[in-house]
Amino acid sequence: MSRMKIAMLSPIAWRTPPRHYGPWEQVVSWLTEGLVRQGIEVTLYATADSQTSARLRAVAPRPYAEDSSLDPKVWECLHIAALFEEAERYDLIHNHFDFLPLTYTGLVRTPVVTTIHGFSSPKILPVYRKYNRRVHYVSISDADRDPGLDYRATVYHGIPVEHFPFSPEPGRYLLFFGRIHHDKGVAEAIALARRAAMPLIIAGIIQERDYFDRFVAPYLDNDRVKYIGPVGPAGKGALLGGAAALLHLINFDEPFGLSVVEAMACGTPVIACNRGSMPELIRDGETGFLVERAEDAYACLHRLKELSRRRCRAWVEENFTVELMVRRYLEVYRQVIEKYK
Repeated sequence: MSRMKIAMLSPIAWRTPPRHYGPWEQVVSWLTEGLVRQGIEVTLYATADSQTSARLRAVAPRPYAEDSSLDPKVWECLHIAALFEEAERYDLIHNHFDFLPLTYTGLVRTPVVTTIHGFSSPKILPVYRKYNRRVHYVSISDADRDPGLDYRATVYHGIPVEHFPFSPEPGRYLLFFGRIHHDKGVAEAIALARRAAMPLIIAGIIQERDYFDRFVAPYLDNDRVKYIGPVGPAGKGALLGGAAALLHLINFDEPFGLSVVEAMACGTPVIACNRGSMPELIRDGETGFLVERAEDAYACLHRLKELSRRRCRAWVEENFTVELMVRRYLEVYRQVIEKYK
């Protein structure tokens, strides 16, 4: 197994690992480093400024989300082609780059595992359906599966729990942590915090500017409701751990939700709308609360004292570590490579 050669295809919107935002790139980094620690020979295809202990193969000089002079389509095509032109060097290709790389898979004999990090739109499904069974799909939650596709496994994201310091005592503020977008329920978090007269800190990139200007900016006062922008790895643990609760009052079926697991690792419970993967990540009444409507979250604030922050941490240690993720992916790799012998 130590001689297994894996090509890891990361997106290039952001660096691997990202400086601030970039959940797919972050997961790729954690997985890559975990595999290297297990003695696996990994070549990471990512931006040239990426940081890894694996062999780095780069075409794009920088992330296109950070450099508007780079045309995303051009550099994505060059990036993907670089890997598939070298496909015969590897025992297996692990694609984290959505649907476009699937269109290359019929041109190579190397088996391909694709982690589907959510479906951005039903419009991309024809590509997944065409390459169903040629490519081995992995879902990131049982909730995020399309009934028309076959899956090799569900593998939950794992985080390096040791990078998220445990905070035994709850803080006094509520926290929203994620991209500023209607899907993520920022406006709902603001409404809840104002109703409860509790401070709210909002952290994340502005992905939908009109939404921010209409539903977020008017309530910012740098006191009760504060927007602090994106927060990178260095400050994430303290921010998550210092909250009384993370608010995840989503308006869509969340495929996974890294911030949910990261908050619980710090001991902070999560109040979330019961959609998508949330029942798989949160133990209702134990590591947080699941609500059917955002308005129902108000009653949960008075029950936070019932929850054990230490149990939140233990839940993540039991279910969402890098080591578990690596172990599960190695099993997928073994199954797929054995099939192609």
